[in-house]
Amino acid sequence: MLADTFGRVATDLRVSLTDRCNLRCSYCMPEEGLQWLAKPDLLTDEEVVRLVRIAVTHLGITEVRFTGGEPLLRPGLIGIVEQCAAMDPRPRMSLTTNGIGLSRTAEALARAGLDRVNVSLDTLRPDVFKRLTRRDRHGDVLRGLEAARAAELTPVKINAVLMPGLNDDEAPELLAWAMKNAYELRFIEQMPLDAQHGWKRTEMITASEILRSLRSRFRLTPERQEDRGSAPAERWVIDDGPHCVGVIASVTRPFCRACDRTRLTADGQIRTCLFATEETDLRRALRRGAPDEEIAHIWRLATWGKKAGAGLGAPDFEQPDRPMSAIGG
Repeated sequence: MLADTFGRVATDLRVSLTDRCNLRCSYCMPEEGLQWLAKPDLLTDEEVVRLVRIAVTHLGITEVRFTGGEPLLRPGLIGIVEQCAAMDPRPRMSLTTNGIGLSRTAEALARAGLDRVNVSLDTLRPDVFKRLTRRDRHGDVLRGLEAARAAELTPVKINAVLMPGLNDDEAPELLAWAMKNAYELRFIEQMPLDAQHGWKRTEMITASEILRSLRSRFRLTPERQEDRGSAPAERWVIDDGPHCVGVIASVTRPFCRACDRTRLTADGQIRTCLFATEETDLRRALRRGAPDEEIAHIWRLATWGKKAGAGLGAPDFEQPDRPMSAIGG
């Protein structure tokens, strides 16, 4: 198992397949983009599959989430999913994407064995989408969502971040639209993972503010805490059901005590936390020919050293050097 000194066991692996993205969301990266990882530094498709296999067969991983950057930009994505779906035991697999290109790939991903998708959509207004992402691709995301639903990559979950002065008034509208279209909406507090290091706690839209906005239109009943398990989202039943909405309060109500995640970056580094300032290199061991058991041992040692929490409220909190696009969601 991937256990730490606080009794937590990681069963959920987040695999970043690329640091590249075809959007430039203001809360993630600058308009001009970033210096991408060099191709030789990236794990090959075979290396990704091998590390997932080690995680599943040696370390007890049961859930695999493919992330980025934008994972649909990874040329070998379909093959990676297909090979992971053939593993025994078979992990449950999902994909976090901005939805651009999903209309072309949803059916193939479903055939390859992907179980479901999370799609980022922060606004229903094309003009606001363009301001937030610096790209005019709103229609592509909507078509991608429709394709995911048609391919039965369900439940199709939508991740939304509210930004002051841009879309902070859209929470009730987004929820009504999501329920109408059978999508499951989750609001996420803006986190200090932007490449510009411009995040300010005093300027973010908090979970409490999101819930207050939603209650202006809907009746919210909290789901039982025991039903949440290790899920990052607090879930609320809307108007007595059947629909729910989730709120991920990473900053104001962190859920570190129940964390069951381990993260693999596109260049083969293990991260025990989104906000970790240290990493453990698996790529080097892979490329010098280390056997599976040795790689699993390195991974276990890294997890054993996992900290109690992200420390977002601590006065000495340091934002990681890597932005979200290079870590994986």
